Amino acid sequence: MFEYINGIKLVAELMCCSAITAPKGRGVNLLYTKIFDGEEKERVADLMEQIGKEKEIPFFIRDAKNVRNSLLVVFIGTEVKPRGVPFCGFCGFEDCEKSSKAGAYCAYAVGDLGTAIGSAVKVASDHNIDNRIMFSFGKAAIVGGFVPEKIKLGYGIPLSVTGKNIYFDRKM
Repeated sequence: MFEYINGIKLVAELMCCSAITAPKGRGVNLLYTKIFDGEEKERVADLMEQIGKEKEIPFFIRDAKNVRNSLLVVFIGTEVKPRGVPFCGFCGFEDCEKSSKAGAYCAYAVGDLGTAIGSAVKVASDHNIDNRIMFSFGKAAIVGGFVPEKIKLGYGIPLSVTGKNIYFDRKM
């Protein structure tokens, strides 16, 4: 089932490079990338399924199946520390100090994560590697301790090369 392993691994590494080199607010890199495969990928899929059952969230269970049928998953996450941008308030607070005290997430961190993910999936698309951005994988990887504790937001991007895109026409 998992043909073309070298090509998928190369594209996964290129996706991580693209994410890390994507533009960032104030030029501060708080991003983290990791390629999940084998047993560790399966453990995250197991946790996704467990969360789906315990919390009654069907798409976690559906996504776990997709992860199991994928060779690799690229994780892209970020820390959420404020950047100290004067007169910003995009996080909903007057300034970074108030945002930090409230435990809010810096809007620049969230934006940078989106830019990085967009850059990464463009690389996959350029190489005709089927992929899907999954909140469920990212959440499970974070709550399961598969990534450093300082990473508070993240998404998984499973990769597949088959005759039909396994991430299309998905059923709950």
